[in-house]
Amino acid sequence: SREQAQLKTSVVEEDTEEWQKDSSFAGLERVGGVDLSYIKGDDTSACASLVVLSYPALEVLYEDCRMVAVSAPYMAGFLAFREVPFLVEAVQRLQQEEPKLKPQVLLVDGNGLLHPRGFGVACHLGVLTDLPCIGVAKNLLQVDGLVRNELHREQIRSLQREGDTFPLTGTSGRVLGMVSCGDYNNSSKPLYISVGHRVCLETAVRLVKSCCRYRIPEPIRQ
Repeated sequence: SREQAQLKTSVVEEDTEEWQKDSSFAGLERVGGVDLSYIKGDDTSACASLVVLSYPALEVLYEDCRMVAVSAPYMAGFLAFREVPFLVEAVQRLQQEEPKLKPQVLLVDGNGLLHPRGFGVACHLGVLTDLPCIGVAKNLLQVDGLVRNELHREQIRSLQREGDTFPLTGTSGRVLGMVSCGDYNNSSKPLYISVGHRVCLETAVRLVKSCCRYRIPEPIRQ
């Protein structure tokens, strides 16, 4: 937790790139997606994946999928220490092999600031790679008083009619992320979007929505 707290001091929660300030993201050409997927019933064998898509066409420009042996034990709130080293290696390989295809932003299958200590896998990866990162999770991490109760489900149902978002405000009063149920997904299952690094929440939500053909944004789905 000391290392986590130290790294957290480097997180930048605002836009740092010119393309982020443009309403249509002019200047954004490459969006990356990363994920670590485990073999069923085996929590030590995983596939670490990095893809880079063109933007706005969302066509695959680069993919790197490798089987890896995960040795660090799982501890709630410290998942990044298990997974991030493999994702950092994938980004480094890309920089060595195809530097022209380096992504300008990474969508991470996991949380950013929406985390017990405000430093989820998307923050961790962002700080170590110095790339703008966005956390995109499929399930609500119940932290800071956030719970998947009837009120939360009712808010989600009301969103489906509006195709809109609502903020995830913890009992601390801090907005930890956004729930998004865009029109695109025709799904009762929302996405939980949070800031990772070098992007503000509003920009993160707009970008994730613009990358969705289905419920899961294309860089992560691919």
